[in-house]
Amino acid sequence: MQIHGFQKMTMLDYPEKVACTLFTAGCNFRCPFCHNALLVTEIDHGGAYDFAEILSYLKKRRGILDGVAITGGEPLMNRDIADLLRQIKDLGYAVKADTNGSYPERLKEIVGEGLVDYIAMDIKNAKEKYATTAGLPALDLAPIEESVRFLLSGAVDFEFRTTVVKEFHTEADIAAIAEWIAGAPRYFLQNFKESDRMIGQGLHAHDPETLGRMREIAARKIPVVALRGI
Repeated sequence: MQIHGFQKMTMLDYPEKVACTLFTAGCNFRCPFCHNALLVTEIDHGGAYDFAEILSYLKKRRGILDGVAITGGEPLMNRDIADLLRQIKDLGYAVKADTNGSYPERLKEIVGEGLVDYIAMDIKNAKEKYATTAGLPALDLAPIEESVRFLLSGAVDFEFRTTVVKEFHTEADIAAIAEWIAGAPRYFLQNFKESDRMIGQGLHAHDPETLGRMREIAARKIPVVALRGI
């Protein structure tokens, strides 16, 4: 596994924790609105961090940092993700992992071994629009559905989240998503932000009024629904 980004302190990436964030390289999705092209389609394989140095930093910051957030890219596409998480947990840190949900067996493995304390899973769109939104016309939705069922079983604390893009998401789509993930404790609608490192082009954010209506629609099925990036 290669770590291609290292944010030494954040209060945004891990709810209610002072954390650092590790960014893994590589992703099996090609979401047009992804702003991490440097971690997906333009990976500089010579720019990886030395994980031994990261562990050394984490050892020194015990008592100052509460947790470590693992994001990407798609962290769970790495076969050795459990080994990395194990080393972090051995230092006493809480661990949050972000995922697109396409590796349900690996998700179950790290949860079952107690290697992760919080999961943030992206829900790209309503089922019938999922493949287009993920940038993969031949996407098999079954693994994502399996991950959703697993998280809804209550095996680990978690959130679902959707990056909302004008060209991809309607109010009806949000209603369909909420129906799908009903039973989740929390759901976040993330406002699309344009970046010069996006995979696609010509995309736009919804206006705040539309996002507010989307939040109200989702709140009919999910107890906590909030907007991010407004």
